[in-house]
Amino acid sequence: MTIRVGVNGAGGRMGRTICEAVAAQEDMRLVAAVDPHHVGEPAVPGLPEAEYPRIRGEPSAFVESGAEVVVDFTVADVAREVVPWLVAQGIHAVVGTSGLGEEDRARIGRSLAGANCIIAPNFATGAVLMMRFAELAAPYFDSVEIVEIHHDAKIDAPSGTAVSTAERVAAASGGLLPDRTEKFTVPESRGGTVGSGVRVHAVRLRGALAHQEVLMGTTGQILTIRHDTTDRSAFVPGVLLAIRCVRETPGLTVGLETLMGI
Repeated sequence: MTIRVGVNGAGGRMGRTICEAVAAQEDMRLVAAVDPHHVGEPAVPGLPEAEYPRIRGEPSAFVESGAEVVVDFTVADVAREVVPWLVAQGIHAVVGTSGLGEEDRARIGRSLAGANCIIAPNFATGAVLMMRFAELAAPYFDSVEIVEIHHDAKIDAPSGTAVSTAERVAAASGGLLPDRTEKFTVPESRGGTVGSGVRVHAVRLRGALAHQEVLMGTTGQILTIRHDTTDRSAFVPGVLLAIRCVRETPGLTVGLETLMGI
């Protein structure tokens, strides 16, 4: 059965990538694309306009087109409003928007009635494995610090992936050593603390895309777990997996781990 898919934030770089990916799938049909900053542009440039929609400005396009699943790659303020509205219309949501916190997820979860929602801090399967590996290693190490590097246009810091990794590592660890830093020559130079003492450092760098390094130390050894995203196509397999699974995955699911079976 063909899945009728809409994309919110269709004019952005990630939105364009998802529109093209959905259009290339035999079991999916791109039926609606929304982005108020790109109204009137073709959702999939270069393909027949009779087969693929032009970008519209209002989310009502998802209802009018009969979309079953909508992928949201917008910004947190938009997703906070649109995602609960989507599920209230009975449309399943796959959310890759960064900056949504625990309170946002709880609110979305409470809004679910006739539809399901998958929210993933990161849709790159390698990044999901990185987080799982770090979680498995955590009980064996006394110190953990995370360095995340993103492009200079990313507006939130630290990334959702870094925060999620830190939370999972903190929960899985047997207890981390306290930070003994007493003098800060430069304020905030030790980064922010997540959970029970996991330091997170956010780097914004032109030329980068999305990278994360988990540094884990104990007596006589250091383990480094690193994932590098070099192209936005890395997120496509995870998004397509979520689109295919969301209709049969009840309620709110956070992360791809369950879908990947890890």
